[in-house]
Amino acid sequence: MDQVTAILDRLLALHPKEIDLSLGRMYRLLDALGAPHKRLPPVIHIAGTNGKGSVTATLRSILEAGGKTCHVYTSPHLVRFHERIRLGETGSFVTDPQLFDALQRCEDANGGEPITFFEITTAAALLLFAEHPADVLLLEVGLGGRLDATNVIDDPIATVITPVSMDHEKFLGETLADIAQEKAGIIKAEKPVVIAGQDGSIEAVFERSAARLKAPLSRFGQEFHASFDQGRLAYQDEDGLFDLPLPALPGSHQIENTALAVQTLKAAGLWPGEEAAARGIKSINWPGRLQSINHGPIFEQCPAGAEVWLDGGHNPGAGILVAAFMGEQEERNPKPLYLVTGMLSTKDPEGYFRAFDGLARHVGTVPISTTTNARDPFELAEHARASGLQATAFGSLEAALADICLSAERDEEAPRILICGSLYLVGEVLARNGMTPD
Repeated sequence: MDQVTAILDRLLALHPKEIDLSLGRMYRLLDALGAPHKRLPPVIHIAGTNGKGSVTATLRSILEAGGKTCHVYTSPHLVRFHERIRLGETGSFVTDPQLFDALQRCEDANGGEPITFFEITTAAALLLFAEHPADVLLLEVGLGGRLDATNVIDDPIATVITPVSMDHEKFLGETLADIAQEKAGIIKAEKPVVIAGQDGSIEAVFERSAARLKAPLSRFGQEFHASFDQGRLAYQDEDGLFDLPLPALPGSHQIENTALAVQTLKAAGLWPGEEAAARGIKSINWPGRLQSINHGPIFEQCPAGAEVWLDGGHNPGAGILVAAFMGEQEERNPKPLYLVTGMLSTKDPEGYFRAFDGLARHVGTVPISTTTNARDPFELAEHARASGLQATAFGSLEAALADICLSAERDEEAPRILICGSLYLVGEVLARNGMTPD
């Protein structure tokens, strides 16, 4: 076991709960570390249920195309923990020595006190971000917003809230309005806030918070807008109309995500101009989200001519977006759609699966070997069937793919395969396929 893995394992044992939303432990540790959260580059803080990662990746790509350096903090990781922390001076993930040093200092400063894994690793990230130069820090919320460990930033240059849908109800509340209220907790006094198009009642939550804090508010569909127009992205705000290339990330929902990034940079005073933005938008990279694979050991287990996609979305809102994309693919190039799905026990499988009713030919449910919190494949298959889908439980990913091969051979049809339902499953596939993110 290497040093980084050993210390991460120790930190996991410091708190009996994986999630315990509070800021008290975080402030205590940061004070013991010399308040690194007070010594950060300008921060853009990103919350939301779906699209946080895509918006963060788009912000980074545009900023770097304009010559800026970016620290980036995201979670969870797909294959290696290091993916959560990207340092601006190199543009690369944190190295083993850098990460070990920061984690060890946090462990020492914490003194064995109870603290969650996400809190202490977020403190390590903030320590690294404070001690290495960058022009901007893109800081993605882990869970919710108000009590998230990242919400120790008093004066971000802008905050962003992506689409809100049902997820993590145990911690954030049982209604969309409750969840939105938690996410609104990142809005800061007199700092610009940019929000995605939301249901009216949800949008009202953000409007009230912004008004109370005198935070300038930009709403997709009102103060700014974007749409597909003859193979380009048409963007419009109070400054006028201009067009940009379509984003490199697949899916029509990326139009709005790109618009959120554009408006955020304008609101934060970091807009690099249309030319740099165009370069950045064409080169966005965000693994594990509607990612196509066409080589590697996992791909080679698929039928000849198969089209293979990976997506880690795991809530009803993500299901709707991914199913819409698969529907678009079906219209362009008809192929039978097979889902290979694994999911955590805390998720809403029927809410996810319902979006694929009438679209997917079959669901193969599989275990996830990289987490102890995965839903049993047989139970998951029952949920798929309750959502109107044909489903079979398998003991492994390989068995599910072998069954698709038999179906493809029998029907003489090259399939479209979507491996989905969990970032843990997608990370496992990427690792086994030799495609570790960089």
